[in-house]
Order: sequence, then C-alpha cells, then structure tokens
Amino acid sequence: MAPSPASLPLPGSCLLLLLLFSALLLQSSASQELRHPPARIGVIGAGIGGTSAAYFLRQKFGKDVSIDVFERGDVGGRLATIDLEGRLYEAGGAVIHPLNLHMKHFVQELGLSVPKGRDGLMGIYNGEEFVFEESSWTIWNYVKMLWNYGLNALRMSMWVEEVLDKFISIYRYQAHDYAFSSSEALLHALGGTPFIQMLNQTIDESMQKAGFSQKFIREIVTPVMRVNYGQGVGINGFVGAVSLAGAESGLWSVEGGNKLVCVGLLYASKAQPIPGTVISVEETTRPRGRSGETMKLYEVTYNSTSGVTSDLYDIILIATPLHRKIANITFRNFKPPIPEFSKPYQQIIATFVHGNINTSFFGYPDPSKFQLSGIFTMENPKLFVNSIGIVSPVENNTKAAEGSPVWKVFSPQPLTKEQLNLLFSSYDLVESKKWLAYPHYSPPEQCPPLVIHDRMYYVNSIECLASAMEMSAISAKNAALLAYNRWYERMDKIDQEDLHEKLKTEL
Repeated sequence: MAPSPASLPLPGSCLLLLLLFSALLLQSSASQELRHPPARIGVIGAGIGGTSAAYFLRQKFGKDVSIDVFERGDVGGRLATIDLEGRLYEAGGAVIHPLNLHMKHFVQELGLSVPKGRDGLMGIYNGEEFVFEESSWTIWNYVKMLWNYGLNALRMSMWVEEVLDKFISIYRYQAHDYAFSSSEALLHALGGTPFIQMLNQTIDESMQKAGFSQKFIREIVTPVMRVNYGQGVGINGFVGAVSLAGAESGLWSVEGGNKLVCVGLLYASKAQPIPGTVISVEETTRPRGRSGETMKLYEVTYNSTSGVTSDLYDIILIATPLHRKIANITFRNFKPPIPEFSKPYQQIIATFVHGNINTSFFGYPDPSKFQLSGIFTMENPKLFVNSIGIVSPVENNTKAAEGSPVWKVFSPQPLTKEQLNLLFSSYDLVESKKWLAYPHYSPPEQCPPLVIHDRMYYVNSIECLASAMEMSAISAKNAALLAYNRWYERMDKIDQEDLHEKLKTEL
C-alpha cells in the first residue's frame, strides 16, 4: 500500500518553510492581542479639548470601548458663562473664526445655532488719546487706515490669510487618519521650516521681517495681542498670526454659550462623565487571564463624592493644562519619571460691569459724542486694562440689561474700586472671573511632549503653538488618531512627510 501524503518525509526546504510559517503565526498571534480594542480609555478634563477627544475616540475605536471623562468643575473648562441678573454672558473663550472647521462641524452635528452678529465701533487708546477710531462709514475707515498706516492693514490680511491657507491642510490630513507624535511635527507638516521659525521668534520680529512698519505694529498689532492673549508683541509669531486672525470680521459664537459644544460632545461621545479631581496616574501591571502573562495599565486615582477611588485604563488622554495651579496631578511609578511641565500660564481677569463708562477718562467730556463700543489699548505703564467692550447675553432671545450696557473689561490684575471709579461714571453691578487662560508665550518655544508615555497623550501640548478652541479640537483629533494608530500599529499613518504630495497621488 502506498504511504499517505501525511506520512511522507518533508524535504529540507519544505521544513524550513513550515518553521517560518509557524513563527509568523506566533508573531501574528502575539501582535493580535494588541490589536484587540482597548477595554477602557480615560480622558482627564471636560473642556473643549477633553470632550472633543472623547467624541473622536468614539468615532475611531467604536461603540464597545468604555470612555470615562474626568472633570472636577463644570463641563466646558475655559468655555464658561457668568450670570448677571439672570442673563448669561461669555466669561471664557468667546469667538470662533469662520475657518474653524471642527467647531463648525460640531455646531451642525449637535444642532446648535449661531446668534446674529452685533456690530460696533472700535477705538485704539494709547493711555492719553485715541490713535485710531472707527467710523460708521466703512469707506472713511479705509481712508483713515490708508492715511495712517499705508498698505500695512491690507498686507496684514494677506499675510494672515497665507498662514491660514497652509494651516487648514490639517483637516485634509486628519480626514485621512494621519497623525503626528509632537506639536512641532504637526506644525512642520503644515508650513515647513517657515512655520517653525514663527514659533521661535516673536510676532514683532516676524512682522518686521515681512516689512510691516513699527508704527503699525505698535498701534494696531500690539492692542490685538493684548485683548486676545493678555500679552504684547513678544509672543511667538505663530500665536500672533492666530491672534490677528481673531481680529478679522465674520467671527461667531454659539447661541446659549460656547460651552454648549462641550456638553453636546460629551453626550454624543456616549462617554461616562466622572465628577472629581484626579490626584494621580500610575503605571501598573495586572494578570492577563489565566495564562500567567501580565499587561500594563494606567491606574487613575481621584477624589469622588464617595471618597478616594481608582480605576484602570488602557489609554489615557490628558486634556487639561499640566500646571500645578490648574491640574495638580502626580505621576507615579514611571521609569524614567515623567518630568514636570513648568511653562507658566498667563493670568487674565474678566470683569463685567453694568454701568456707564466714564467718557471723560478717554478724552470725551461730552458722553453724547462717544460712539465706541470697544476699546483696545496700547502698551503704557499707566494703563491697567487690556480692553473694554460692550457685550450681549449669549441667548439671542434674551434682552440686554436694561438702561446701561454691560461692559467686559480684560485686565492682568483684579480692578480696584478706585480703578472702577475711573473707568465708569456710575455702575450698579460688578462680577469678575479670574483665569489662568493661556500660556505665557516667550519664544523660542519648546512644546511639552504629546506622547507622555506609551499610551498616555497630552492634548494641551498644542497650546505652546497657540491657545484657542479650534487648536484644542485639532489637537484632540490628532491625539485620538495617534492613540488609534499606535494601538493598532498603523505606523504608516504617523509623522509622514510630504503629505500634500502623497494625498495628491492617493486621490
């Protein structure tokens, strides 16, 4: 009887192939364990960064992954409203740019609405007089701008538009699941060496190199920096360009308050909100089934209503500034230790005053001739405010305060009673909100790492480039994509060069 094929001896080459195939199966089996979806993901912080991170994580990892979002305060973080006599006003991040595509998508997806814009006239005050005042005649404004600053204003719009045109490539890259392992890598992928140079020089240096006049920088650019970031033209060039974009027309906000985006994203992500202060994050190991193998997890310890509690997670996204006065989180049992991120944050005080502005303080003895609703200030040691402006309630159908308007004053320090009496001829209500609002920018900038540990990501790393709602949403999606790509070992989707050309060939 002929031997069966199974009993025939194997030639040497076949035996080698079989061994190789077995090794590949074992390797595939080992890596397949990692490719199972994570069981639990923890997000620390429920501001725009944390809630959009939860939203994007759900999109990528699917419905079966458990996502917890920790928040010690109100959902919204630095997006917050303040109540004055039953009316709500934006106390934190207030305006959104027309090209902020993530925020636009969120508003549409969540069924939120945008109130009608309310225009007003703006003036630039140097501490002694107004160096520029807008008129209700648009053509006259152009003439005055041309007379005072030549073509600088037009050139600035073109310069900012050029920066934005390059930056918005990020939406295309993210739509194709590309991610970056550092904030600098993200910036370089969008604008190359020129963008990195902007990060490492001041907006003053950037604009002088681009040929803008010192008069224009001092009288127009500096006040915009002061109102948007509480700092002068010593901030880095990239955040300066973002700030100038925030002074353009077409800016908008969400009816009912911008924080409603965070509330909506948290709900849409089907994440579990956990009220409580995170105390520590620790790397730990736990047994994997009955095989005797172990797996690495992150243990998050936090204060809750029932006392100190801890939970285990496969992936952690930190979406709150790692600043001791904002989020005092201790990292335990990491080798090497996770360093402290010491970048200081800029204090800003938002003071809301229901009253009448003292027009004499600004050189207008006759209040009837004062038509401005917004005042930006230049740098002057005598000045104790960055800006003053009339604000409206966040609800479109809510009437503004009766009689006198509500003014929002930005200042580096709390206003004293004497200072309030200088700024206002009369007032009956004062409320203030203190923020550590954004980093203190001082180029050359060095961003904190985005990948803090193997499966732990720092969403707020991007604030070293620029702090803004849309920047947080972009970083949240980048961190979610990075976590997803690294978990499933899709390394061809991380830190790719020449994506602009690559996507041309792919499409």
